[in-house]
Amino acid sequence: MLISEITAFLENAYQVLNEKFFDNELSKVVITIQSSPKAFGHYTTWDAWKEESTGYREINIGAETLNRKIGNVIATLLHEMVHHYCDMKGIKDTSRGNVYHNKRFKNEAECRGLVLDYDSRIGFSITHPSLMLMDLINMQGWENVNLARNGGYRVSGSNGSGGDNGSGSSSGGADTGKPKSSTRKYLCRVCGNSVRATKEVNIACLDCNTRMFVEEKTG
Repeated sequence: MLISEITAFLENAYQVLNEKFFDNELSKVVITIQSSPKAFGHYTTWDAWKEESTGYREINIGAETLNRKIGNVIATLLHEMVHHYCDMKGIKDTSRGNVYHNKRFKNEAECRGLVLDYDSRIGFSITHPSLMLMDLINMQGWENVNLARNGGYRVSGSNGSGGDNGSGSSSGGADTGKPKSSTRKYLCRVCGNSVRATKEVNIACLDCNTRMFVEEKTG
């Protein structure tokens, strides 16, 4: 896919998620794909874009992270949409330079198809797609969409402003800079059972009769 095609896909996904989880309450945003080494995505709490007299917030999806499974990319997009919703409704969902995600964010996110884990540095920011969100992805025919190009995108000249820059953008899932492990951790969303594998596998928890998902951090 060309970046223009990926942006068009994400814009369509935004419309679908807006209708499904926000009753079409969310206003239009500009979706960008930029280098973001320290976070999978960000949302600007100011009008980063302007067309004539109308301003627009920005949701960015990290260019390097497009090689993840589509469920995780969509979860990142939805994560940033929750920030947009909280911004519109005047809900204070972050602190510590807009990096720490509090329980208000957790409550809004978990009733909209996301599963959140806690990290002492960034709060309830580690994001996974719920079974409900995966069902929507399958219903839309997105399950086999691959947004990666040769292992991922990097946009030259970008400054990676999606991290904790103190400028009012909400982001999370910081990269620790440590080498990535060759193993993958699979989790059961119901009981929490986990297994590790050295390659991608289709695996289920027989205790709960449900598919297990790779544990990944998202923005």
